[in-house]
Amino acid sequence: MQTYIIRNISVVNEGSTTVQDVLIRNGRIEKIAPHITISGQYTEINGEGKHLLPGVIDDQVHFREPGLTHKATIYTESRAAVAGGTTSFMEMPNTVPAALTQELLEDKYKIGAQHSLANYSFFMGVSNDNADEVLKTNEKKDRICGVKIFMGSSTGNMLVDNYITLERIFGGSEVLIATHCEDEKIIKNNLEKYKQEVGPENLTAAYHPLIRNEEGCFESSLVAIQFAKKHNSRLHILHISTEKELQLFSNMLPLAEKRITAEVCVHHLYFTADDYARYGNLIKCNPAIKAAHNKHGLWQGLLDDRLDIIATDHAPHTWEEKQQPYLQAPSGVPLVQHSLLMMLEHVSKGNITLEKVVEKMAHAPAICFQIKERGFLREGYFADCVIVDLQQATMVDKSNLHYKCGWSPLEEHTFPAAVTHTFVSGHLAYENGVFNESEKGQRLLFNR
Repeated sequence: MQTYIIRNISVVNEGSTTVQDVLIRNGRIEKIAPHITISGQYTEINGEGKHLLPGVIDDQVHFREPGLTHKATIYTESRAAVAGGTTSFMEMPNTVPAALTQELLEDKYKIGAQHSLANYSFFMGVSNDNADEVLKTNEKKDRICGVKIFMGSSTGNMLVDNYITLERIFGGSEVLIATHCEDEKIIKNNLEKYKQEVGPENLTAAYHPLIRNEEGCFESSLVAIQFAKKHNSRLHILHISTEKELQLFSNMLPLAEKRITAEVCVHHLYFTADDYARYGNLIKCNPAIKAAHNKHGLWQGLLDDRLDIIATDHAPHTWEEKQQPYLQAPSGVPLVQHSLLMMLEHVSKGNITLEKVVEKMAHAPAICFQIKERGFLREGYFADCVIVDLQQATMVDKSNLHYKCGWSPLEEHTFPAAVTHTFVSGHLAYENGVFNESEKGQRLLFNR
């Protein structure tokens, strides 16, 4: 593996930014210092005027493999991730077949080992009748990111609404429990209401936040938290989308001491319900992008640490699938290639500091999931790091999209920053638009 020295770069890490040299050798960060002198062969990168960040750790993606590979594969989407500065991902179980047995889960790890350019982990899936199988994950808690419960139906129909199963999982899981929280009864009642009011043929994406509304999210998140508090479970609620849910979360403890944590996704910080007029089904996702006051509330919750992690819920579908009428069009948006750029745009607008972006996209996922030796720019840690140029613009168009689905709602948008280099476990996997696929990512390990 090559040795690299990055010279005179602004290192953004653990709340501060300092100009340093960084030595990467044998897959790890060997030294960070104002000036490094070494002998032997190495590649030097001029970092002057640029920033070095820890690689983004995305705790929620859907890469669709196995079974839905017309939409995406672990290879294509990990490639897009690396191009966007994401060096590690945790992937969801609602594939075909769903990862509902330990054997099916390990099959996904085998695909990751063969094809992923980024570091990887995969969630164990929960159904109404596989609690015994789920709890076997306890034996692998140092090698599995967590278990995933859909407490509201989404793509893949893995709804868990059996309270006996929920009691067993919340009472017995020794690994983190991640939940999708939307109340199924509220959603169904709202859907029937609007079908009767306007007719099913007249429903459009603009109705999505009315059908999957704030109440549905709040009530389901409340139930999950009640289960977690009863059993002292380690609960992580994914993709918080409403201002109302923020009252369920605290910022009174350091992240490492929290038993209940929350994630917000880039699209809920970026779009509002007003954007359905332009994008329609292209931004249809679960939970829905909602009215603007929710976006404002989410920003406040992010900045005051009630929301702990920024992720994507990257969920690609084909263009043709998205062009169907609202009721038939699947929910999900491809985002993993542009999540860091989206947040860097917010930095340029003064909405958040660069140090806070690093905290929420790298440090916090590492702390929250207890990831071993990643998420920070520290000597001895794996060299998962990204060079960004805050003076170089990036225009999104089809020619530079790496998603298998081949589209993005961000097409024709120009971001005021660029990802120039991405190191994955010390391997320079991406440099100025060119991939080096000679090394694959590694399986994430956990300090549990």
